[in-house]
Amino acid sequence: MTMADVAELQAEIREPSTKGATRAMRRQGWVPGIVYGGGEAALAISVEAAVLAIERGRRGFFSRLYNLAVDGKSYRVLARELQVHPVTEAPLHVDFLRLAADSTVNVDVPVVFLNEEESPGIKRGGVLNVVRRTVELVCRADSIPTMIEVDIGELDIGDSVKISAVVLPEGVHPVITDRDFTIATVAAPTVMVEEVEEEEVELGEDGEPIVDGETSPTEGEDGEDGEAKPDTREGDQN
Repeated sequence: MTMADVAELQAEIREPSTKGATRAMRRQGWVPGIVYGGGEAALAISVEAAVLAIERGRRGFFSRLYNLAVDGKSYRVLARELQVHPVTEAPLHVDFLRLAADSTVNVDVPVVFLNEEESPGIKRGGVLNVVRRTVELVCRADSIPTMIEVDIGELDIGDSVKISAVVLPEGVHPVITDRDFTIATVAAPTVMVEEVEEEEVELGEDGEPIVDGETSPTEGEDGEDGEAKPDTREGDQN
């Protein structure tokens, strides 16, 4: 398990502005943000939208350390919140937490599953049921793992892997400590089988199906060729 790399990110100082000015800033390709924490006053900044979109698209955006360059100074920060447009998902506002090297932080670290193709359960048609795609960890700012690697190569159907099976770096531990929680299981395949029962149909002598309550023409008042017999009774001569 490797530690998070420190990426470089450029930002500019911005003056606190009205909603109209903020909208204009976004139209010009900049995203407003703020840097807070670390025993210093909050700092209003703006980050280029295209750059922020690239960083957001990389794995582990919220667990990646940044050297944020602002007005000739550099701050070690961690992205804590990113507001996006509900329809376009374009970034609208970003918050960064200012850190010292010995700061202790809570971070959501993504889980990566190894040797899925070797799992006996998956080979037999089982399905990997991911319970947690990220795990919240407590660690020093300079010891944030880039990912949590979980080996499922020996899991059979019905087996599970818990956090106790994951080797974490020294000084790193899950936020949840009161139980050995599950990260993933291998579930049995779910197959819907529809059984169609063939209904037995009784056929008449002419090969046509007999409907309930009806009789074949050869069994009723009709003639042998299926046509009705003429009425041969003599009428009243008087």
